[in-house]
Amino acid sequence: MLRKAHMFKKQSGSYLHIGSSAVILRLALLTAVAAISAAMSASAADDRNPYAGDAKAAKAGEYEFRINCALCHGLGAHGGGRGPDLTRAQKKHTHNDAEMIQVISNGIPGTVMPANGTNGQGVGMTDEEIWQIITYIRSVEVKASANSAGDARHGKQLFYGDANCSLCHSVEGKGGHVGPDLTPVGGSRTREAIIDSVRNPSRRLAWGLTESTKEFPQEYETITVVMADGKEIKGVALNEDNFSVQMMDASEQVYLLEKDKLRSFKKSRDSMMPIYKPDLLSDKDLDDVVGYLISIGVK
Repeated sequence: MLRKAHMFKKQSGSYLHIGSSAVILRLALLTAVAAISAAMSASAADDRNPYAGDAKAAKAGEYEFRINCALCHGLGAHGGGRGPDLTRAQKKHTHNDAEMIQVISNGIPGTVMPANGTNGQGVGMTDEEIWQIITYIRSVEVKASANSAGDARHGKQLFYGDANCSLCHSVEGKGGHVGPDLTPVGGSRTREAIIDSVRNPSRRLAWGLTESTKEFPQEYETITVVMADGKEIKGVALNEDNFSVQMMDASEQVYLLEKDKLRSFKKSRDSMMPIYKPDLLSDKDLDDVVGYLISIGVK
């Protein structure tokens, strides 16, 4: 009968019985677990912002932000139409500093948020500079007031009902298409900016279809054309070049027109969206609609 081999190791003047191969395997597993735990602890430490609450670092981060981030996220991090408002405490893609440094470093697949140093704007940043930017963002965050949140449920009813927003705008695939899709607007613009775009729709026209390769996407513009037979069509441009224009009218009919066959072709910076004055949409109702859009935008 064969007996299992035993090994002995002299340690500190005494002999330690290690035992069978099963015991050796167990010791190896324990060592591996300890190593993994140590690595995770080190990683967690690396994900903690070393400049949290440091006013000097926040100031340096503001400078880096202007160079690398403001093109999309706007000066002051209030959102630039292409990138979300970062002053809002609740963010769509990040919930803590560790996630934020990953997003800034690696980008967000499927969106126009590029990885650090790959967008052609600014320069590649070091981890230290990214942490400074995060410190700056935290310093300008504004905690939402419960009094200004709006009633999202009532806002949804207004959006698809009496306010008639859905005739031209869609949210999560439901609604019209003459105006921009408002699904992301609650996460990309401030409450004040959304309210202003309703009260003064021509002040700042929204961007149209965006592509990751376009630095300055086409803005929504109102186009009025007179056909050869005298028929007038008013709508928004979908695509345009020197020779033709593709446009959509208020009833969502799409036209592809050759410019040299038109009697007239005019562009206007006046939005097709009506001006919603308080007598048409009260401040309380507008606040509820904005509350609904924000509740969707931060999902």
